[in-house]
Amino acid sequence: MDFIYSIVGFFVTGGPFMYPILIVFAVGAAIAVERYVTLSMVTAKNQSLWSKVQPVLIEGDFDAARDLTSKDDSTISRLLSMGLDRQGAVRRREDVEIAMEESMMEIIPQLEKRTPYVALASNIATLLGLLGTIMGLIEAFTAVANANPAEKADLLSASISVAMNTTAFGLIVAIPLLVTNQVLMAKTSDIIDSLEMASVKALNVITSNAKRRVEA
Repeated sequence: MDFIYSIVGFFVTGGPFMYPILIVFAVGAAIAVERYVTLSMVTAKNQSLWSKVQPVLIEGDFDAARDLTSKDDSTISRLLSMGLDRQGAVRRREDVEIAMEESMMEIIPQLEKRTPYVALASNIATLLGLLGTIMGLIEAFTAVANANPAEKADLLSASISVAMNTTAFGLIVAIPLLVTNQVLMAKTSDIIDSLEMASVKALNVITSNAKRRVEA
């Protein structure tokens, strides 16, 4: 209980800037959780579909591959669908590659959306903490200016200690959000890399199949 009381006391004595920092943390944490859950689901769906489509592509059964991607709503299915739709209509590798690149341009912003707001929340929390400390110091020096000279040192040290609470709380909020932002960026990068790998492998299979048909 003493630990809880000390946390409450720390928060209350920090001043009014503690509340906006807390709101920023709540918003940043909510976005971070939503992004992590979404990206984890995207990864799982992509891995599931690719494990089904890859053997079919290797066998050259593009009709079955198209059927699998058309029934799935994962990002990798959207990417492969663009290439497979062109596979039956054109023979040039460039046309299929352009179609997949176009799909990637649509997918990547959807994967990255809202993630920068987590880093923004981290920066705002830090700045609010510093602003709260500065405002607290201004109030402290103003109050001390009219105080009894014998009490000035004690009042000033106590006021500075309270004012520093906002900086401490801002950093306590900012550091986890900043780390979380890096985790989300790494997770997004892994998904994009896996999509690029799948597109290259599918493109190579489509191209080699087209060459065999030409030679035949």
